[in-house]
Amino acid sequence: MHYLYLAVIAAVVLGVIVGFAVPDFAAELKPLGSGFVSLIKMMISPIIFCTIVLGIGSVAKAAKVGKVGLLALCYFLLMSTFALAIGLVVGNILHPGEGMHLDPADAAAVQEQAAEGGEGTVDFLLGIIPESLVSAFTEGSVLQTLLVALLAGFALQKMGGAGEPILRGIEHIQRLVFRILAMIMWAAPVGAFGAIAAVVGETGWEALRSLAVIMIGFYLTCLVFVFAVLGAVLWFGARINVFKLLGYLGREFLLIVSTSSSESALPRLIAKMEHLGVSRPVVGITVPTGYSFNLDGTAIYLTMATLFIATAQGSPLGVGEQISLLVFMIIASKGAAGVSGAGIATLAGGLQSHRPELVDGVGFILGIDRFMSEARALTNFAGNAIATVVIGSLTKEFDREQAHRVFSGQDPFNEATLVDDHQPAAETERVKEPAPV
Repeated sequence: MHYLYLAVIAAVVLGVIVGFAVPDFAAELKPLGSGFVSLIKMMISPIIFCTIVLGIGSVAKAAKVGKVGLLALCYFLLMSTFALAIGLVVGNILHPGEGMHLDPADAAAVQEQAAEGGEGTVDFLLGIIPESLVSAFTEGSVLQTLLVALLAGFALQKMGGAGEPILRGIEHIQRLVFRILAMIMWAAPVGAFGAIAAVVGETGWEALRSLAVIMIGFYLTCLVFVFAVLGAVLWFGARINVFKLLGYLGREFLLIVSTSSSESALPRLIAKMEHLGVSRPVVGITVPTGYSFNLDGTAIYLTMATLFIATAQGSPLGVGEQISLLVFMIIASKGAAGVSGAGIATLAGGLQSHRPELVDGVGFILGIDRFMSEARALTNFAGNAIATVVIGSLTKEFDREQAHRVFSGQDPFNEATLVDDHQPAAETERVKEPAPV
């Protein structure tokens, strides 16, 4: 597996070279990156289903699931608020887009994305309910899969001992799914090469130079949020050094950079968090829920991009208007896929609902959205990893001794199978009730 990630690095470098040398040809390579991300997304629903069902099925009391879920949602809301506040402060200090006086007529192509991103809160809530148990897996909706998995997990919990054979069967299915994922990962260099080559070929340096302020400001804001805010939360909440945790997840960060998708690393995050010592129930609830509700990077992006668009078109937003619009966007972004382009659709949908005259301005940052989406995905991923450890610690479902063994290299993660045979000491034993007569 070491050779695989060296190959990914080499593919990224080669993609940049090809993008500059033959941009027209490089732009045609975009399907390689899109195809690889699609392969990863294909595995998301079965992995989430198996993980959550096993997590809930292994909890002795249903109240524990509710406690973990409520704590996770409160944590996510608090961190999203911090992300919004930091983005607002930095955006109002930098004034991105000031003095540009751009013509919004050049960006009319974004209207279609705005229409797609403009669903209301009621439609969003009803969309969580799948048409059938099977359609939750075929439609690729994370929240629909989450709902079905929760129902199945609680049902197995109520079955007691009679549900044990089903849980063992799902464990075997989980191992099969992770083995398939390990096979797919060998296509990562090809996907990385195609994705990087295409974006460099399409944008070049012109877009980066003209929008340097917002892009650099966004990256710096994400760094401050991850290492200052989340780092402090991790230390005070779990007594874990943020650099050690993020170093442990180094390969996942490389995968996200190459694909611009935090979803591509979700299955590996689940496996690694269990190996680190967080109990399976906490991982099964926190990680998938965090991918829909804990979008810190997206919150910062929406904040700064909105201020940029409004200022560039000579219609700066007042503080009250900023807050109301961005709170709406955060709500609308819940459950959005963590792939490149989802942020653009959410941004366009929010502007369409509140300030339709600004929607066309989304096209101004379309050229560098691919680069900004990488920072979004990295920040979202770091936030969910830290949230999982903190919530595990707060619920006393985190084996700190196991974490120290992992960080010291005494218990390395099994890259060959992605399956952790080690069961965290904090994990609650399954209830083995006698089968009903």
